[in-house]
Amino acid sequence: MRKFDSSLVCCYLYPITKYGYPPAAENTLAHIEEMLNLGFSSIELEGIREQHLLQVYNLRFDIKKKLAAHQLEVPYFCAVLPGLSSADAVERKKNLELFEKGCEIARLIGAKGVLDNAPLPPYQFPKDIPVVRHYDEKVLQSAQFPQHLNWSKYWDELTDTIKTACQIAAAKGLTFQMHPCLGVLSATTDAFLYFSDAVKADNLRFNLDTANQFFVKDNLALSLLRLKDRIDYIHVSDNRGLKVEHLPIGNGEIHWDSFFETIDKMNYKGYFGLDIGGDESNISDLDQAYKTSAAYIEKRTI
Repeated sequence: MRKFDSSLVCCYLYPITKYGYPPAAENTLAHIEEMLNLGFSSIELEGIREQHLLQVYNLRFDIKKKLAAHQLEVPYFCAVLPGLSSADAVERKKNLELFEKGCEIARLIGAKGVLDNAPLPPYQFPKDIPVVRHYDEKVLQSAQFPQHLNWSKYWDELTDTIKTACQIAAAKGLTFQMHPCLGVLSATTDAFLYFSDAVKADNLRFNLDTANQFFVKDNLALSLLRLKDRIDYIHVSDNRGLKVEHLPIGNGEIHWDSFFETIDKMNYKGYFGLDIGGDESNISDLDQAYKTSAAYIEKRTI
């Protein structure tokens, strides 16, 4: 079986697409096997909110053993904790404790960093809104905010919380990768730079995401140049610019020649995460989408 270069990472969106969000944590070892069988020697794992993260935490030694048996790397572990940006101080404190457990998992399995979505503003949604990867524009526009929210106070508390998270990660030798998506406070290059300047943490990184940023009209080549020293992990998928979607390379409108020419110019030596799928993307052959896109990136970068 062909093995892709270790700089190419099979993202956790693969089992999410196959089994739903979040995929059952008790099946993590089986998910590892499936990503291995695609030909990857590097994969991404996740702990999604409290229950899922704690289940993965309880499996952490079995996960480490499984990875070692197959000589698999997990460069980045995702601890998805939207409660870190809550307006409630108690909720933020609870999620910092969960984040520390995510960092423990990351260090145990030899990861370089821990990844989370950029902070979601303290939106208040109807109680029947499900746990989802992405909120659509209509849902975001209908969201409310806490009645007595003081934005200046909230901003100071939020940036202090993320700085604390960065310190927790740094103490374990990890970077904190901030992932952009629609509706978060660092969805674009400008927004991340503004947020990063407020946090002031040396290990805070931007997990550039080609599809999400293309959708919000961020210029990818310019983003690479501006964030050169703050990027060591890139999520790669295509997008048509009309909605949030994560397509195989070549199935959207991203100008890949410009993207990879800029990668060469900046002498990028980080990782590329194949982040293809999701129920928004309508991909008929998921396995082939990962293999074909990984082969394309490998040809352009190795």
